[in-house]
Amino acid sequence: MAESRKIKVGFVQMACVSDPGSNMVRAVEGIRRAAAGGARIVCLQELFRSMYFCVSEDYAPFELAETIPGPSTGTFQDLAKELGIAIVASLFEKRAEGLYHNSAAVIDADGAYLGKYRKMHIPDDPSFYEKFYFTPGDLGFRSWKTKYGTIGVLICWDQWYPEAARLTALQGAEMLFYPTAIGWAEGEDPQVCRDQFDAWRTIQRAHAIANGIPVIAVNRVGKEGNITFWGGSFVADTLGEIVYQASHDKEDVAVCEIDLGKSDVTRRHWPFLRDRRIDAYAGMTRRFLDFPCESDS
Repeated sequence: MAESRKIKVGFVQMACVSDPGSNMVRAVEGIRRAAAGGARIVCLQELFRSMYFCVSEDYAPFELAETIPGPSTGTFQDLAKELGIAIVASLFEKRAEGLYHNSAAVIDADGAYLGKYRKMHIPDDPSFYEKFYFTPGDLGFRSWKTKYGTIGVLICWDQWYPEAARLTALQGAEMLFYPTAIGWAEGEDPQVCRDQFDAWRTIQRAHAIANGIPVIAVNRVGKEGNITFWGGSFVADTLGEIVYQASHDKEDVAVCEIDLGKSDVTRRHWPFLRDRRIDAYAGMTRRFLDFPCESDS
């Protein structure tokens, strides 16, 4: 029988305001509440320090960017050490003059800065004009060993790509965290809204199932511009079952227990990693297989 490895994870689902200082205070308060509830790893939503500025293309939001490590990272290092928890914090990173990333800092329970993930997939859709602000990540898919387990971090648009989840799992991640900012366009048909949320949740549950590890997705709430962020932050176990789901329109600080020991059981019964045909996947590195099919005779 596989050994049980139960830990509690937490997330903070927030509605953001225009003042970064206020958002930071509320994020810290949320982390403290999660830690008081027993959470050992706490994740914040995507770009929690500000309103989601990518609803339009404007130069002013670049002033929000900071270095990683930097001021916010330092705040979370002190907080993590005080509370004895690991923290995942999504930040607008200024790497150099004119060079910016959508990144996440990973802090261990002793306050050590373990590293950062830079968002790899950058969308460019109406009200999600992220290519104007962010350079695609160049650090690859990574995992970090924290006091409470090995974690992988991906950000928002990354969550639609099974390749990203798989490569992060192959780096040894025992759980996937997805800081997120996604919502419905103003005036959208209600059925389309339901379908979009269901697709968003389903694709991430599929990552949990395909890799046999829990998934924690943390979204924001509130109306910003013509986008209503749909919240619905959730935790799924190794079989893709929903352990907890937040509401669509209310802030929430959630703490959920997951069992990392279930991954071994899940992977024994569904040995997807064992049966992967790595010898046959060369085409995955091509944009599209637009050459004629060869005869199999």
